Amino acid sequence: MAGGAIVNARGDGKEYPGNMTLFVFLTCLVAATGGLIFGYDIGISGGVTSMDSFLRKFFPAVFRKEKQDTSTNQYCKFDSQLLTTFTSSLYLAALIASFLASTVTRVFGRKWSMFGGGVTFLVGAALNGAAKNVAMLIVGRILLGIGVGFANQSVPVYLSEMAPAKLRGMLNIGFQLMITIGILAANLINYGTAKIKGGWGWRVSLALAAVPAGIITLGSLFLPDTPNSLIERGHDEKARSMLCKIRGTDDILDEYADLKAASDESKTVRHPWRNIVQSRYRPQLTMAILIPFFQQVTGINVIMFYAPVLFKTLGFGNDASLMSAVITGLVNVFATFVSIFTVDKLGRRKLFLQGGVQMIVCQVIVGTLIAIKFGTSGEGHLSHTYAGAVVAFICIYVAGFAWSWGPLGWLVPSEIFPLEIRSAGQSITVSVNMLFTFVIAQAFLALLCRLKFGLFYFFGGWVVLMTIFVAFFVPETKGVPIEEMVLVWKGHWFWGRFIADEDIHVGSKLELTNGKKGGGAAAVATV
Repeated sequence: MAGGAIVNARGDGKEYPGNMTLFVFLTCLVAATGGLIFGYDIGISGGVTSMDSFLRKFFPAVFRKEKQDTSTNQYCKFDSQLLTTFTSSLYLAALIASFLASTVTRVFGRKWSMFGGGVTFLVGAALNGAAKNVAMLIVGRILLGIGVGFANQSVPVYLSEMAPAKLRGMLNIGFQLMITIGILAANLINYGTAKIKGGWGWRVSLALAAVPAGIITLGSLFLPDTPNSLIERGHDEKARSMLCKIRGTDDILDEYADLKAASDESKTVRHPWRNIVQSRYRPQLTMAILIPFFQQVTGINVIMFYAPVLFKTLGFGNDASLMSAVITGLVNVFATFVSIFTVDKLGRRKLFLQGGVQMIVCQVIVGTLIAIKFGTSGEGHLSHTYAGAVVAFICIYVAGFAWSWGPLGWLVPSEIFPLEIRSAGQSITVSVNMLFTFVIAQAFLALLCRLKFGLFYFFGGWVVLMTIFVAFFVPETKGVPIEEMVLVWKGHWFWGRFIADEDIHVGSKLELTNGKKGGGAAAVATV
Protein backbone atom coordinates (compact mmCIF):
# COMPACT_ATOMS: atom_id res chain seq x y z
CA MET A 1 0.00 0.00 0.00
CA ALA A 2 1.21 3.51 -0.69
CA GLY A 3 2.61 5.98 1.80
CA GLY A 4 1.05 9.15 3.15
CA ALA A 5 -0.25 8.46 6.64
CA ILE A 6 1.54 7.06 9.69
CA VAL A 7 -0.34 4.62 11.89
CA ASN A 8 0.80 4.90 15.48
CA ALA A 9 0.49 2.64 18.47
CA ARG A 10 -2.85 4.05 19.50
CA GLY A 11 -4.46 3.28 16.15
CA ASP A 12 -4.72 6.98 15.19
CA GLY A 13 -3.58 7.83 11.69
CA LYS A 14 -2.06 11.07 10.40
CA GLU A 15 -5.04 12.70 8.76
CA TYR A 16 -5.18 13.74 5.16
CA PRO A 17 -6.25 17.36 4.63
CA GLY A 18 -9.97 18.08 4.45
CA ASN A 19 -13.04 17.57 6.59
CA MET A 20 -16.44 16.01 6.28
CA THR A 21 -18.46 18.07 3.81
CA LEU A 22 -22.22 18.38 3.48
CA PHE A 23 -21.88 16.55 0.16
CA VAL A 24 -20.25 13.53 1.85
CA PHE A 25 -22.82 13.53 4.63
CA LEU A 26 -25.75 13.56 2.20
CA THR A 27 -24.30 10.92 -0.11
CA CYS A 28 -23.52 8.62 2.82
CA LEU A 29 -27.01 9.21 4.22
CA VAL A 30 -28.61 8.20 0.91
CA ALA A 31 -26.32 5.19 0.49
CA ALA A 32 -26.99 4.04 4.05
CA THR A 33 -30.70 3.73 3.25
CA GLY A 34 -29.68 0.43 1.62
CA GLY A 35 -29.85 -0.89 5.17
CA LEU A 36 -33.59 -0.16 5.32
CA ILE A 37 -34.47 -3.10 3.08
CA PHE A 38 -32.51 -5.55 5.22
CA GLY A 39 -33.92 -4.15 8.47
CA TYR A 40 -37.48 -4.00 7.23
CA ASP A 41 -37.37 -7.63 6.23
CA ILE A 42 -35.88 -8.77 9.53
CA GLY A 43 -38.64 -6.94 11.41
CA ILE A 44 -41.56 -7.82 9.18
CA SER A 45 -41.03 -11.58 9.03
CA GLY A 46 -41.56 -12.34 12.71
CA GLY A 47 -44.64 -10.14 12.99
CA VAL A 48 -46.32 -11.61 9.93
CA THR A 49 -45.64 -15.20 11.04
CA SER A 50 -47.36 -14.45 14.36
CA MET A 51 -50.57 -13.22 12.66
CA ASP A 52 -53.42 -15.73 12.77
CA SER A 53 -54.73 -14.75 9.33
CA PHE A 54 -51.32 -15.38 7.74
CA LEU A 55 -50.85 -18.72 9.49
CA ARG A 56 -54.39 -19.82 8.66
CA LYS A 57 -53.85 -19.18 4.93
CA PHE A 58 -50.32 -20.46 4.39
CA PHE A 59 -49.43 -22.62 7.41
CA PRO A 60 -52.73 -24.14 8.64
CA ALA A 61 -50.99 -26.99 10.49
CA VAL A 62 -49.08 -24.49 12.66
CA PHE A 63 -52.27 -22.49 13.21
CA ARG A 64 -54.20 -25.57 14.33
CA LYS A 65 -51.38 -26.66 16.64
CA GLU A 66 -51.32 -23.24 18.27
CA LYS A 67 -55.10 -22.85 18.66
CA GLN A 68 -56.49 -26.31 19.28
CA ASP A 69 -54.01 -27.87 21.70
CA THR A 70 -53.87 -25.59 24.72
CA SER A 71 -51.57 -28.02 26.52
CA THR A 72 -48.88 -27.85 23.85
CA ASN A 73 -45.39 -27.34 25.22
CA GLN A 74 -44.73 -23.56 25.09
CA TYR A 75 -41.27 -24.16 23.65
CA CYS A 76 -42.60 -26.12 20.66
CA LYS A 77 -45.75 -24.24 19.62
CA PHE A 78 -44.36 -22.86 16.37
CA ASP A 79 -41.89 -25.59 15.41
CA SER A 80 -42.42 -25.96 11.65
CA GLN A 81 -39.70 -26.34 9.00
CA LEU A 82 -42.02 -24.92 6.32
CA LEU A 83 -42.64 -21.82 8.43
CA THR A 84 -38.93 -21.28 9.02
CA THR A 85 -38.23 -21.85 5.31
CA PHE A 86 -40.42 -18.82 4.59
CA THR A 87 -38.19 -16.70 6.83
CA SER A 88 -34.80 -18.18 6.00
CA SER A 89 -35.06 -18.62 2.20
CA LEU A 90 -34.20 -14.93 1.80
CA TYR A 91 -30.82 -15.35 3.44
CA LEU A 92 -29.78 -18.29 1.27
CA ALA A 93 -30.61 -16.23 -1.82
CA ALA A 94 -28.62 -13.28 -0.41
CA LEU A 95 -25.63 -15.57 0.15
CA ILE A 96 -25.53 -16.64 -3.50
CA ALA A 97 -26.30 -13.14 -4.82
CA SER A 98 -23.40 -11.58 -2.90
CA PHE A 99 -20.87 -13.39 -5.14
CA LEU A 100 -22.45 -11.97 -8.30
CA ALA A 101 -22.65 -8.58 -6.58
CA SER A 102 -18.88 -8.67 -6.09
CA THR A 103 -18.32 -8.62 -9.85
CA VAL A 104 -20.94 -5.93 -10.45
CA THR A 105 -19.46 -3.77 -7.68
CA ARG A 106 -15.92 -4.09 -9.04
CA VAL A 107 -16.67 -3.73 -12.77
CA PHE A 108 -19.53 -1.20 -12.81
CA GLY A 109 -19.13 0.59 -9.47
CA ARG A 110 -20.78 0.47 -6.05
CA LYS A 111 -23.87 2.54 -6.94
CA TRP A 112 -25.10 0.15 -9.66
CA SER A 113 -24.91 -2.76 -7.27
CA MET A 114 -27.16 -0.78 -4.91
CA PHE A 115 -29.54 0.02 -7.77
CA GLY A 116 -29.78 -3.63 -8.82
CA GLY A 117 -30.47 -4.64 -5.23
CA GLY A 118 -33.25 -2.07 -4.89
CA VAL A 119 -35.02 -3.09 -8.11
CA THR A 120 -34.92 -6.80 -7.27
CA PHE A 121 -36.21 -6.15 -3.75
CA LEU A 122 -39.04 -4.07 -5.25
CA VAL A 123 -40.19 -7.00 -7.40
CA GLY A 124 -39.98 -9.39 -4.45
CA ALA A 125 -42.13 -7.07 -2.32
CA ALA A 126 -44.82 -6.99 -5.02
CA LEU A 127 -44.86 -10.79 -5.26
CA ASN A 128 -45.13 -11.25 -1.50
CA GLY A 129 -47.89 -8.69 -1.13
CA ALA A 130 -49.94 -10.46 -3.82
CA ALA A 131 -49.05 -14.02 -2.76
CA LYS A 132 -51.71 -16.71 -3.30
CA ASN A 133 -49.72 -19.71 -2.05
CA VAL A 134 -46.51 -20.69 -0.26
CA ALA A 135 -44.62 -21.03 -3.56
CA MET A 136 -45.30 -17.37 -4.42
CA LEU A 137 -44.24 -16.37 -0.94
CA ILE A 138 -40.92 -18.18 -1.17
CA VAL A 139 -40.14 -16.95 -4.73
CA GLY A 140 -40.81 -13.43 -3.49
CA ARG A 141 -38.52 -14.04 -0.53
CA ILE A 142 -35.75 -15.26 -2.85
CA LEU A 143 -35.98 -12.04 -4.88
CA LEU A 144 -35.88 -10.04 -1.66
CA GLY A 145 -32.77 -12.01 -0.74
CA ILE A 146 -31.04 -11.16 -4.00
CA GLY A 147 -31.75 -7.49 -3.29
CA VAL A 148 -30.34 -7.77 0.22
CA GLY A 149 -27.23 -9.57 -1.07
CA PHE A 150 -26.45 -6.77 -3.54
CA ALA A 151 -27.13 -3.95 -1.05
CA ASN A 152 -25.18 -5.50 1.82
CA GLN A 153 -22.23 -6.17 -0.47
CA SER A 154 -21.95 -2.64 -1.81
CA VAL A 155 -23.24 -0.19 0.83
CA PRO A 156 -20.66 -0.77 3.63
CA VAL A 157 -17.78 -0.59 1.13
CA TYR A 158 -19.22 2.60 -0.41
CA LEU A 159 -19.53 4.27 3.00
CA SER A 160 -16.00 3.31 4.08
CA GLU A 161 -14.51 4.61 0.82
CA MET A 162 -16.38 7.94 0.85
CA ALA A 163 -15.77 8.80 4.51
CA PRO A 164 -12.69 10.62 5.80
CA ALA A 165 -10.63 8.24 7.96
CA LYS A 166 -11.31 10.04 11.25
CA LEU A 167 -15.10 9.79 10.76
CA ARG A 168 -15.31 6.50 8.89
CA GLY A 169 -16.83 4.67 11.84
CA MET A 170 -19.62 7.18 12.35
CA LEU A 171 -20.61 7.35 8.69
CA ASN A 172 -20.37 3.60 8.11
CA ILE A 173 -22.60 2.89 11.10
CA GLY A 174 -25.30 4.84 9.27
CA PHE A 175 -25.89 1.52 7.48
CA GLN A 176 -26.60 -0.28 10.76
CA LEU A 177 -28.74 2.66 11.92
CA MET A 178 -30.89 2.27 8.83
CA ILE A 179 -31.18 -1.47 9.52
CA THR A 180 -32.49 -0.70 13.01
CA ILE A 181 -34.90 1.94 11.66
CA GLY A 182 -36.16 -0.60 9.14
CA ILE A 183 -36.73 -3.13 11.94
CA LEU A 184 -38.58 -0.56 14.06
CA ALA A 185 -40.74 0.59 11.14
CA ALA A 186 -41.65 -3.02 10.38
CA ASN A 187 -42.57 -3.67 14.03
CA LEU A 188 -44.82 -0.59 14.12
CA ILE A 189 -46.46 -1.56 10.82
CA ASN A 190 -47.06 -5.11 12.07
CA TYR A 191 -48.63 -3.75 15.24
CA GLY A 192 -51.03 -1.68 13.14
CA THR A 193 -51.82 -4.19 10.38
CA ALA A 194 -52.52 -6.98 12.89
CA LYS A 195 -55.62 -5.01 13.90
CA ILE A 196 -57.04 -4.77 10.35
CA LYS A 197 -60.37 -6.56 10.11
CA GLY A 198 -60.75 -9.06 7.29
CA GLY A 199 -57.44 -10.85 7.70
CA TRP A 200 -55.47 -9.07 4.98
CA GLY A 201 -53.17 -6.99 7.19
CA TRP A 202 -50.23 -9.28 6.43
CA ARG A 203 -50.47 -8.28 2.75
CA VAL A 204 -49.96 -4.63 3.71
CA SER A 205 -46.96 -5.53 5.87
CA LEU A 206 -45.28 -7.52 3.11
CA ALA A 207 -46.12 -5.12 0.27
CA LEU A 208 -44.83 -2.06 2.15
CA ALA A 209 -41.32 -3.49 1.70
CA ALA A 210 -41.59 -1.64 -1.64
CA VAL A 211 -41.12 1.67 0.22
CA PRO A 212 -37.53 1.13 1.45
CA ALA A 213 -36.78 -0.59 -1.88
CA GLY A 214 -37.98 2.49 -3.75
CA ILE A 215 -35.86 4.78 -1.56
CA ILE A 216 -32.55 3.02 -2.29
CA THR A 217 -33.46 2.41 -5.97
CA LEU A 218 -34.10 6.09 -6.65
CA GLY A 219 -31.40 7.30 -4.28
CA SER A 220 -28.68 5.21 -5.92
CA LEU A 221 -29.31 6.92 -9.26
CA PHE A 222 -28.14 10.22 -7.75
CA LEU A 223 -25.10 8.84 -5.92
CA PRO A 224 -21.60 9.62 -7.22
CA ASP A 225 -18.99 6.90 -7.59
CA THR A 226 -16.28 6.70 -4.93
CA PRO A 227 -12.77 7.89 -5.89
CA ASN A 228 -11.48 4.38 -5.16
CA SER A 229 -13.93 2.83 -7.61
CA LEU A 230 -13.29 5.48 -10.28
CA ILE A 231 -9.53 4.90 -10.13
CA GLU A 232 -10.05 1.14 -10.12
CA ARG A 233 -12.04 1.48 -13.38
CA GLY A 234 -9.52 3.83 -15.04
CA HIS A 235 -11.25 7.22 -14.53
CA ASP A 236 -8.33 9.00 -12.88
CA GLU A 237 -9.36 12.59 -13.58
CA LYS A 238 -12.91 12.01 -12.40
CA ALA A 239 -11.49 10.42 -9.28
CA ARG A 240 -9.26 13.43 -8.59
CA SER A 241 -12.20 15.79 -9.05
CA MET A 242 -14.45 13.67 -6.82
CA LEU A 243 -11.80 13.49 -4.10
CA CYS A 244 -11.55 17.31 -4.09
CA LYS A 245 -15.34 17.53 -3.82
CA ILE A 246 -15.80 15.06 -0.97
CA ARG A 247 -12.84 16.41 1.07
CA GLY A 248 -13.73 20.06 0.50
CA THR A 249 -10.15 20.99 -0.44
CA ASP A 250 -7.77 20.95 -3.41
CA ASP A 251 -4.98 19.62 -1.19
CA ILE A 252 -5.63 15.97 -1.95
CA LEU A 253 -2.30 14.95 -3.50
CA ASP A 254 -1.20 12.62 -0.68
CA GLU A 255 -4.53 10.80 -0.49
CA TYR A 256 -4.86 10.63 -4.26
CA ALA A 257 -1.32 9.21 -4.54
CA ASP A 258 -2.19 6.52 -2.00
CA LEU A 259 -5.40 5.60 -3.82
CA LYS A 260 -3.57 5.50 -7.15
CA ALA A 261 -0.78 3.33 -5.76
CA ALA A 262 -3.32 0.96 -4.25
CA SER A 263 -5.14 0.78 -7.58
CA ASP A 264 -1.92 0.11 -9.50
CA GLU A 265 -1.13 -2.70 -7.12
CA SER A 266 -4.66 -4.08 -7.39
CA LYS A 267 -4.34 -4.28 -11.17
CA THR A 268 -1.55 -6.84 -10.76
CA VAL A 269 -4.13 -9.13 -9.14
CA ARG A 270 -6.14 -10.83 -11.88
CA HIS A 271 -7.88 -13.38 -9.70
CA PRO A 272 -8.92 -11.79 -6.38
CA TRP A 273 -10.73 -14.97 -5.30
CA ARG A 274 -7.52 -16.95 -5.74
CA ASN A 275 -5.32 -14.29 -4.17
CA ILE A 276 -7.42 -13.79 -1.08
CA VAL A 277 -6.35 -17.18 0.29
CA GLN A 278 -2.66 -16.18 0.16
CA SER A 279 -0.81 -15.91 3.46
CA ARG A 280 -0.49 -12.10 3.36
CA TYR A 281 -4.29 -11.76 3.37
CA ARG A 282 -4.79 -14.29 6.20
CA PRO A 283 -5.73 -11.65 8.81
CA GLN A 284 -8.39 -10.04 6.60
CA LEU A 285 -9.79 -13.38 5.43
CA THR A 286 -10.06 -14.59 9.03
CA MET A 287 -11.97 -11.44 10.02
CA ALA A 288 -14.21 -11.70 6.93
CA ILE A 289 -15.27 -15.17 8.09
CA LEU A 290 -15.29 -14.97 11.88
CA ILE A 291 -16.75 -11.49 12.48
CA PRO A 292 -20.01 -12.10 10.52
CA PHE A 293 -20.19 -15.63 11.95
CA PHE A 294 -19.88 -14.33 15.49
CA GLN A 295 -22.37 -11.54 14.75
CA GLN A 296 -25.03 -14.12 13.95
CA VAL A 297 -24.33 -16.48 16.86
CA THR A 298 -24.82 -13.65 19.35
CA GLY A 299 -28.45 -14.79 19.09
CA ILE A 300 -29.66 -11.34 18.03
CA ASN A 301 -31.79 -12.70 15.19
CA VAL A 302 -33.65 -14.85 17.71
CA ILE A 303 -34.86 -11.56 19.14
CA MET A 304 -35.26 -9.57 15.94
CA PHE A 305 -36.98 -11.69 13.32
CA TYR A 306 -38.75 -13.98 15.77
CA ALA A 307 -39.45 -11.41 18.51
CA PRO A 308 -43.28 -11.52 18.27
CA VAL A 309 -43.28 -15.32 18.02
CA LEU A 310 -40.81 -15.58 20.90
CA PHE A 311 -42.81 -13.27 23.15
CA LYS A 312 -46.03 -15.05 22.19
CA THR A 313 -44.36 -18.36 23.08
CA LEU A 314 -43.44 -16.90 26.47
CA GLY A 315 -47.11 -16.35 27.18
CA PHE A 316 -47.64 -12.77 25.99
CA GLY A 317 -50.89 -12.13 24.13
CA ASN A 318 -50.79 -11.32 20.40
CA ASP A 319 -50.93 -7.53 20.86
CA ALA A 320 -48.52 -7.66 23.79
CA SER A 321 -46.02 -9.72 21.80
CA LEU A 322 -46.05 -7.26 18.92
CA MET A 323 -45.73 -4.30 21.28
CA SER A 324 -42.77 -5.96 23.02
CA ALA A 325 -41.12 -6.28 19.60
CA VAL A 326 -41.74 -2.54 19.05
CA ILE A 327 -40.05 -1.79 22.38
CA THR A 328 -36.97 -3.82 21.50
CA GLY A 329 -36.92 -2.10 18.10
CA LEU A 330 -36.88 1.33 19.76
CA VAL A 331 -34.02 0.28 22.03
CA ASN A 332 -32.14 -0.99 18.98
CA VAL A 333 -32.42 2.37 17.19
CA PHE A 334 -31.46 4.59 20.12
CA ALA A 335 -28.59 2.37 21.26
CA THR A 336 -27.11 2.49 17.74
CA PHE A 337 -26.69 6.26 18.19
CA VAL A 338 -24.35 5.50 21.12
CA SER A 339 -22.09 3.68 18.69
CA ILE A 340 -22.32 6.47 16.10
CA PHE A 341 -21.09 9.08 18.57
CA THR A 342 -18.42 6.97 20.30
CA VAL A 343 -16.90 4.61 17.71
CA ASP A 344 -14.37 7.16 16.40
CA LYS A 345 -13.49 8.31 19.93
CA LEU A 346 -13.40 5.11 21.99
CA GLY A 347 -12.49 2.87 19.07
CA ARG A 348 -13.85 -0.46 17.85
CA ARG A 349 -12.28 -2.74 20.47
CA LYS A 350 -13.75 -1.07 23.56
CA LEU A 351 -17.27 -1.22 22.12
CA PHE A 352 -16.80 -4.86 21.09
CA LEU A 353 -15.60 -5.86 24.57
CA GLN A 354 -18.13 -3.88 26.61
CA GLY A 355 -21.04 -4.98 24.44
CA GLY A 356 -19.93 -8.60 24.66
CA VAL A 357 -19.88 -8.60 28.48
CA GLN A 358 -23.30 -6.92 28.60
CA MET A 359 -24.83 -9.49 26.25
CA ILE A 360 -23.37 -12.45 28.17
CA VAL A 361 -24.85 -11.27 31.46
CA CYS A 362 -28.28 -10.61 29.94
CA GLN A 363 -28.47 -13.96 28.14
CA VAL A 364 -27.70 -15.84 31.34
CA ILE A 365 -30.35 -13.86 33.24
CA VAL A 366 -33.05 -14.27 30.55
CA GLY A 367 -32.34 -17.99 30.24
CA THR A 368 -32.59 -18.37 34.02
CA LEU A 369 -35.84 -16.36 34.26
CA ILE A 370 -37.44 -18.56 31.59
CA ALA A 371 -36.09 -21.72 33.23
CA ILE A 372 -37.66 -20.77 36.57
CA LYS A 373 -41.14 -20.35 35.04
CA PHE A 374 -41.19 -22.97 32.26
CA GLY A 375 -38.53 -25.46 33.35
CA THR A 376 -37.99 -28.28 30.88
CA SER A 377 -41.70 -29.12 30.55
CA GLY A 378 -42.60 -25.88 28.78
CA GLU A 379 -45.68 -25.52 30.98
CA GLY A 380 -46.14 -22.25 32.80
CA HIS A 381 -47.44 -18.70 32.75
CA LEU A 382 -45.74 -15.32 33.11
CA SER A 383 -47.24 -12.62 35.33
CA HIS A 384 -47.15 -9.06 34.01
CA THR A 385 -44.31 -8.14 36.39
CA TYR A 386 -42.27 -11.21 35.52
CA ALA A 387 -42.86 -10.73 31.79
CA GLY A 388 -41.76 -7.11 32.16
CA ALA A 389 -38.49 -8.27 33.72
CA VAL A 390 -37.86 -10.64 30.79
CA VAL A 391 -38.48 -7.83 28.29
CA ALA A 392 -36.24 -5.44 30.29
CA PHE A 393 -33.24 -7.77 30.20
CA ILE A 394 -33.86 -8.56 26.54
CA CYS A 395 -33.79 -4.80 25.89
CA ILE A 396 -30.49 -4.42 27.78
CA TYR A 397 -29.12 -7.28 25.68
CA VAL A 398 -30.34 -5.59 22.46
CA ALA A 399 -28.70 -2.32 23.54
CA GLY A 400 -25.37 -4.08 24.07
CA PHE A 401 -25.59 -5.60 20.59
CA ALA A 402 -26.71 -2.33 19.01
CA TRP A 403 -23.60 -0.42 20.04
CA SER A 404 -21.13 -3.24 19.49
CA TRP A 405 -21.53 -6.33 17.29
CA GLY A 406 -24.46 -4.87 15.33
CA PRO A 407 -22.68 -1.95 13.64
CA LEU A 408 -19.10 -3.16 14.06
CA GLY A 409 -19.91 -6.48 12.40
CA TRP A 410 -20.38 -4.49 9.18
CA LEU A 411 -17.89 -1.67 9.80
CA VAL A 412 -14.69 -3.58 10.58
CA PRO A 413 -14.78 -6.01 7.60
CA SER A 414 -15.57 -3.15 5.19
CA GLU A 415 -12.52 -1.10 6.24
CA ILE A 416 -9.75 -3.71 6.43
CA PHE A 417 -9.40 -5.04 2.86
CA PRO A 418 -6.87 -3.63 0.37
CA LEU A 419 -8.42 -2.50 -2.91
CA GLU A 420 -7.27 -5.53 -4.92
CA ILE A 421 -9.43 -7.94 -2.89
CA ARG A 422 -12.00 -5.53 -1.40
CA SER A 423 -15.02 -6.62 -3.43
CA ALA A 424 -14.19 -10.31 -2.97
CA GLY A 425 -13.59 -9.79 0.75
CA GLN A 426 -16.88 -7.99 1.27
CA SER A 427 -18.68 -10.75 -0.62
CA ILE A 428 -17.22 -13.30 1.76
CA THR A 429 -18.37 -11.19 4.71
CA VAL A 430 -21.92 -10.95 3.34
CA SER A 431 -22.10 -14.61 2.33
CA VAL A 432 -20.92 -15.84 5.73
CA ASN A 433 -23.36 -13.46 7.42
CA MET A 434 -26.23 -14.70 5.28
CA LEU A 435 -25.24 -18.37 5.60
CA PHE A 436 -25.40 -18.28 9.37
CA THR A 437 -28.46 -16.03 9.36
CA PHE A 438 -30.06 -18.77 7.25
CA VAL A 439 -28.86 -21.52 9.59
CA ILE A 440 -30.08 -19.68 12.71
CA ALA A 441 -33.40 -18.78 11.07
CA GLN A 442 -33.97 -22.34 9.91
CA ALA A 443 -32.90 -23.93 13.17
CA PHE A 444 -34.18 -21.50 15.81
CA LEU A 445 -37.71 -22.80 16.38
CA ALA A 446 -36.46 -26.39 16.40
CA LEU A 447 -33.64 -25.44 18.79
CA LEU A 448 -36.09 -23.65 21.08
CA CYS A 449 -38.23 -26.78 21.12
CA ARG A 450 -35.27 -29.01 22.00
CA LEU A 451 -32.85 -26.84 24.01
CA LYS A 452 -35.68 -24.92 25.71
CA PHE A 453 -34.34 -22.19 28.04
CA GLY A 454 -30.84 -23.58 27.37
CA LEU A 455 -30.96 -21.85 23.98
CA PHE A 456 -30.08 -18.57 25.69
CA TYR A 457 -27.11 -20.23 27.44
CA PHE A 458 -26.09 -21.69 24.07
CA PHE A 459 -25.84 -18.24 22.48
CA GLY A 460 -24.27 -16.81 25.64
CA GLY A 461 -21.46 -19.35 25.31
CA TRP A 462 -20.73 -18.12 21.80
CA VAL A 463 -20.60 -14.52 23.03
CA VAL A 464 -17.96 -15.57 25.59
CA LEU A 465 -15.84 -17.05 22.77
CA MET A 466 -16.18 -14.02 20.49
CA THR A 467 -15.32 -11.60 23.28
CA ILE A 468 -12.10 -13.54 23.98
CA PHE A 469 -11.36 -13.53 20.22
CA VAL A 470 -11.70 -9.73 20.07
CA ALA A 471 -9.51 -9.28 23.16
CA PHE A 472 -6.59 -11.15 21.60
CA PHE A 473 -6.93 -11.02 17.81
CA VAL A 474 -8.80 -7.89 16.66
CA PRO A 475 -6.56 -4.78 16.45
CA GLU A 476 -7.82 -1.22 16.74
CA THR A 477 -8.60 0.31 13.33
CA LYS A 478 -10.07 3.72 14.22
CA GLY A 479 -8.60 6.66 12.37
CA VAL A 480 -6.42 4.54 10.07
CA PRO A 481 -6.67 5.48 6.35
CA ILE A 482 -8.33 2.58 4.53
CA GLU A 483 -5.42 2.07 2.11
CA GLU A 484 -2.90 2.03 5.01
CA MET A 485 -4.59 -0.72 7.02
CA VAL A 486 -1.85 -3.24 6.12
CA LEU A 487 0.39 -1.50 8.67
CA VAL A 488 -2.05 -2.36 11.46
CA TRP A 489 -1.83 -6.05 10.63
CA LYS A 490 1.96 -5.91 10.18
CA GLY A 491 2.32 -4.46 13.67
CA HIS A 492 0.00 -6.94 15.39
CA TRP A 493 1.59 -9.51 17.75
CA PHE A 494 -0.07 -12.46 15.97
CA TRP A 495 -1.05 -11.39 12.45
CA GLY A 496 2.28 -9.71 11.66
CA ARG A 497 3.90 -13.11 11.05
CA PHE A 498 1.75 -13.61 7.92
CA ILE A 499 2.83 -10.37 6.24
CA ALA A 500 6.32 -10.23 4.77
CA ASP A 501 8.15 -6.92 4.32
CA GLU A 502 7.93 -7.29 0.55
CA ASP A 503 4.12 -7.43 0.84
CA ILE A 504 4.14 -3.78 1.93
CA HIS A 505 4.43 -1.00 -0.63
CA VAL A 506 7.71 0.97 -0.55
CA GLY A 507 6.02 4.11 0.80
CA SER A 508 4.49 2.22 3.68
CA LYS A 509 7.81 0.53 4.46
CA LEU A 510 9.39 3.97 4.86
CA GLU A 511 6.60 5.01 7.21
CA LEU A 512 7.00 1.84 9.24
CA THR A 513 10.76 2.44 9.50
CA ASN A 514 10.39 6.14 10.31
CA GLY A 515 7.79 5.37 12.92
CA LYS A 516 10.17 2.98 14.67
CA LYS A 517 13.02 5.53 14.51
CA GLY A 518 10.68 8.12 16.01
CA GLY A 519 10.34 6.14 19.21
CA GLY A 520 7.55 3.68 18.52
CA ALA A 521 6.34 1.15 15.99
CA ALA A 522 4.27 3.05 13.48
CA ALA A 523 1.96 0.11 12.92
CA VAL A 524 1.65 -1.38 16.39
CA ALA A 525 -1.99 -2.03 17.20
CA THR A 526 -3.01 -2.11 20.84
CA VAL A 527 -4.28 -5.37 22.26
